[in-house]
Amino acid sequence: MIALGIGRPPARIAVFHFPSYYRYTIRDGYSGDIINSTLKPRGMLMWNAGENMKRRYFGLLAGICTFTAFLLVRWQWRMITLDQHRQLVQPEQPETADIITHIHNSKHLMVSAFKDHRRDGAIRVISIIKRQELQKLYCVLCVHANASSRGNETLRQCVSSEAHIELHSDHFGYPYCASDILCTSPSSIEATHVSISADPNAVQSLKYLPIQNKEVRKSFKYNFTVCLSNVFGENNNALQFVQTMEVYKLIGIQRAVIHNISCGPEVDKVLRHYSKEGTLEVVPWPIHKFLKAAPGWLPRLDPGDLHYNGQLTILNECIYRYMYQSRYVLLNDIDEIIMPYKHASLGDLMDTLHKQHSDAGVFKIETHVYPKTEFDNSGRFNLSEWRRVPGINILEHIYREPNRYSFNPTKMIIDPRRVEQTSVHTMLKHFGPLVNVPYHICRVMHIRPPELPLLRKDQLYEDKKLWEFEKKLIPNINHALHEAGLLL
Repeated sequence: MIALGIGRPPARIAVFHFPSYYRYTIRDGYSGDIINSTLKPRGMLMWNAGENMKRRYFGLLAGICTFTAFLLVRWQWRMITLDQHRQLVQPEQPETADIITHIHNSKHLMVSAFKDHRRDGAIRVISIIKRQELQKLYCVLCVHANASSRGNETLRQCVSSEAHIELHSDHFGYPYCASDILCTSPSSIEATHVSISADPNAVQSLKYLPIQNKEVRKSFKYNFTVCLSNVFGENNNALQFVQTMEVYKLIGIQRAVIHNISCGPEVDKVLRHYSKEGTLEVVPWPIHKFLKAAPGWLPRLDPGDLHYNGQLTILNECIYRYMYQSRYVLLNDIDEIIMPYKHASLGDLMDTLHKQHSDAGVFKIETHVYPKTEFDNSGRFNLSEWRRVPGINILEHIYREPNRYSFNPTKMIIDPRRVEQTSVHTMLKHFGPLVNVPYHICRVMHIRPPELPLLRKDQLYEDKKLWEFEKKLIPNINHALHEAGLLL
């Protein structure tokens, strides 16, 4: 008997069994009168019961499948998250990385980190990678507890993700090469610090690089910055450095950058003077604490771990360091000057070149050798006060060697925002066309030992371009030498 009804005595259902039929009788709960009586075939009852059972079975099965699928999706999502974007315990007191820092659990080195807005905000870590020992590396991206602070406060929300390694194609055959480690995790959007590790779970033992170039800038502090590569050994060529800096200032350079490995005492005084003046940024570069850096560029002549004291890494680091600080960047060595010959300044030169090549970002300038073994016969700039200052007097070396090739080796003036990777004499990756500037428009004056030592002076070309700056240049040089403590 099954009770049905609400608010009154329930009706009663009676089921009478016949061999081939079932009779359903429903009686009133008060009077007991028959409300309804139906005779149905036995097969219909069996069919209804079977149908109800099927519905219940399939409903239960569907629920189990749905719940199982939910668990599987959630488990896979958690595995992906843990593998690609591991949420880590933040370091309580993170250690700030030096300019060169070992990558945790590897033989590689990291240098500095920059947000690359041209690569969808990826974090680019300038690095030095041992080519024959590549391994999987991980980016550990963290958000500073106080992003506006420059202190060493706690980092939070540290997340690790697999890194992408880009080895630069130029390495001159040395075991280590300039490289980029790219961090493309969505966490890079808000990250303020990054470290690289071979262990995705490491966080407490890491040193962290602050991420630079967080914002795109369209106005620049400097129009022209020159990256002077590095100074090393017992280099004490103080006079040439001062003369070069003062020439550059006259033709439009507002900022110079040099990575300092070591130098002589007089050069050190000069570096301190220009740093105090605000013209020069000196970046410490203790590469020899980490690698046997070669003093040259050919492994058979200058064996070591890394090409020319890490010159390629230095040039790339300087480009990104000044990407949003300087409109143009010059890439040349400390004993070279990129000199415009048809324009009064670098600004006038680049205005003209930009009008002719508006979509170009790389301008290659031919290098010409001015042998330091040949002197001006007049002695016009053989000044007695300069003789006490160690170094080469570039104003005395006015003779240029003829072209050795149809197109000489080059140095470059670049728009840093159109460059991804550079080598010494050309670009490896850049946006837009590359322009070869004729040497009668602009050339690199390289005062150095002769490339063609058998040539007589009368076989060289006389070039007195530097003498055009005499009126302002001489007093400026003397002032700088005096401020540096090299002239009484």
